[in-house]
Amino acid sequence: MRPNPTESACHPGGDTLPARIVVLGIGNLLWADEGFGVRCIEALQRRWEFADHVSLIDGGTQGLYLIQHVQEADALLIFDAIDYGLEPGTLKEVRDDEVPRFMGAKKMSLHQTGFQEVLSLAMLTGKYPQRVLLVGCQPQELEDYGGSLRPVVKAAMEEALALGVAELERWGACPVLRQTRRIGDDRFLASPPAPLRVTPPGGRHQPSGEAGPAVPLDGNTSHHRVGA
Repeated sequence: MRPNPTESACHPGGDTLPARIVVLGIGNLLWADEGFGVRCIEALQRRWEFADHVSLIDGGTQGLYLIQHVQEADALLIFDAIDYGLEPGTLKEVRDDEVPRFMGAKKMSLHQTGFQEVLSLAMLTGKYPQRVLLVGCQPQELEDYGGSLRPVVKAAMEEALALGVAELERWGACPVLRQTRRIGDDRFLASPPAPLRVTPPGGRHQPSGEAGPAVPLDGNTSHHRVGA
């Protein structure tokens, strides 16, 4: 049994809170919208500070190398580009036991197949996080090597971050905006953020695989159309 965390100063009331929270951004920065999850982690790192029991991890395309972080987490938040078969830029939330199916029911990229195996292994070993939230964004372009996020996907990041931070606050992560000299401009941070706690082996993201069929819209999910 994992230890029950004490009452959090930012979440009073005596609720049982996760003892360790892991926030994962997975994807490949080299393939346009595939980098959505990693860009979300980078933005969180620049803009927010969290309690000591919260780890922000650039998971890149590490696959099974992420198993220890998943097994040690009581609560897991994932950002990723997911082919839901929706309009580009649409956000969709998937929770708890439904997450592995949405991560690997299609082979949009190799990193998702690998991470589905991570989640399945965590279940088999009895160390699946008590709470899991996947915030996925429907990509527009995946075949542009070296390309940036498309505007519609980049615009969806703000709502994705808001959804993630709201969930982290409910989990007792104590999110606090970093002080900036110029509001809304990440270039003018009063104090620079610490480096991410985990980086891909060799400091590089490996190219991902090809797109596959879309995932049906059922299960413990919700989705948001940006700009709707």
